[in-house]
Amino acid sequence: MIRSFLTVSSGTLVSRLLGFARDSVLAALLGAGTVADAFLAAFQLVNVVRRLLTEGGLNAALVPAWLRVRESGGAVAAAAFAGRVLGTIAVILILASALLALAMPLVIIVLAPGFAGRESLHLAVDNARLMLPYLAFAGPVTVMMALLNAQGRFALTAFSPLLFNVALIAVMTVLLMTRADAARAAQIIAATVGIAGLLQLSILVLRRGEAIATPLRISFDKEIRGFLAKAAPGMMASSAPQLLMVAGAIIASSSPSAVSWLYFAGRLVELPLGIVGVAMGTVLIPELTRAVRGEDHAGVAHAESRGLELAVGLALPATVGLIVLAAPIVRLLFEHGAFTADDTRATARALMWLALALPAHVLVKALSPAFFAREDTVTPLVAALKGVVLAVASAFLLSHWYCADGIAAAIALGAWSMALSLIRRGAATFGFSIDPGARQRLPRIVLAALAMGALLWLATRQLPSLTSGAHGLVQAVLLLAVIAAAIASYGVFLRLFGVIGWREAVDAVRRTAA
Repeated sequence: MIRSFLTVSSGTLVSRLLGFARDSVLAALLGAGTVADAFLAAFQLVNVVRRLLTEGGLNAALVPAWLRVRESGGAVAAAAFAGRVLGTIAVILILASALLALAMPLVIIVLAPGFAGRESLHLAVDNARLMLPYLAFAGPVTVMMALLNAQGRFALTAFSPLLFNVALIAVMTVLLMTRADAARAAQIIAATVGIAGLLQLSILVLRRGEAIATPLRISFDKEIRGFLAKAAPGMMASSAPQLLMVAGAIIASSSPSAVSWLYFAGRLVELPLGIVGVAMGTVLIPELTRAVRGEDHAGVAHAESRGLELAVGLALPATVGLIVLAAPIVRLLFEHGAFTADDTRATARALMWLALALPAHVLVKALSPAFFAREDTVTPLVAALKGVVLAVASAFLLSHWYCADGIAAAIALGAWSMALSLIRRGAATFGFSIDPGARQRLPRIVLAALAMGALLWLATRQLPSLTSGAHGLVQAVLLLAVIAAAIASYGVFLRLFGVIGWREAVDAVRRTAA
């Protein structure tokens, strides 16, 4: 499982880094004003669908269903089932795209009620309609990725999303060099989103190898209806972090620039969340499904324990690092062109609050597969909905006094509500099978992360160039050096506290490279 986890995490890391490059250019092009708020509100819709479908959501429902059909009917029956799922989902999303195009003004009003009666509404509607073709391509992409994951073929699904960001970066770079008007640039970028979806679908179809989804059919028979009934809540539950961000954007839409500040802060949180969370959903679900179906209690305990250790071990130091280095990171990545120093300060404050939600998001990603493997997609959905309701209510109250900061804090409250709800429900129904090794190592991982955070805080106090007006290149070199030193110190603390030995780490990397 370590090898598969690292494969998916590596692909996700590269994709997220490209995403930072994309957002850095986007900030320089659009800044954080009316045009940026409108574009990002529309892009938020696409991002939710993208996470809901292509980054683990449908995977949670399709993998157990496909494995069950293959075990009972063989490879031919599994391929036929996949062909029906592929054809049906593609048609559903094409029809949904057409309906959304007609109802887009109402959709934007729901997602950003503060835009009503403002120029932002018309800009957001136009941008969202230009992005809609992406939805039609997202369906087939989702099914192909899930099928490859079910067969343990993680490399292509891990790296194919890179095309999405590569296409957008290429177009935005040209727009930046030609000094395009912000509103016109936003429309061109929105149109490129659909083309990027087509590129991702093309590489999956052309490289898929054997026919794993044939014959291609549209069907609403009992089996497909049952699958869709289980898939819908699972997809909603898997996109819980994005649902919380959408809930925050709904409240933030009434405050100028707040949508942009929250978006860029959220993008920074998505790097560690993507590395850990997507890998959890992609790798852990097949592992747990096989163990649960085979009644392999030792296998269940091993998968849940290693998954939780990996999630906590990567999420906690990332949380501490984002809180301590919020301002330097935001300044380095986004303070260019139309993105001002005031935008940097507001975004950094929001980032510090959103970072507190990261451990909760990762816990949700690590705990949800235990339910998905048992084909229970309703419990994670209920937990997600409770968290969203709490976040909206809290954001409505806190935004009056603290604006974007209060909304970010409300999002963190909603995330922890989800995590605690899953912990309570899992313990009450089937109990989480965590082995003794995990019980010993988890507290030590927490101590190692806190020790790393203390050293990181001391280091930043001694390097005023990180927060002063030093040259961008100097800031970048210093920031990278501090981050590298923090990662190294975290590894040392893990070794000192007996969490992992050097030989174990080297062996894991060698198995991944093999």
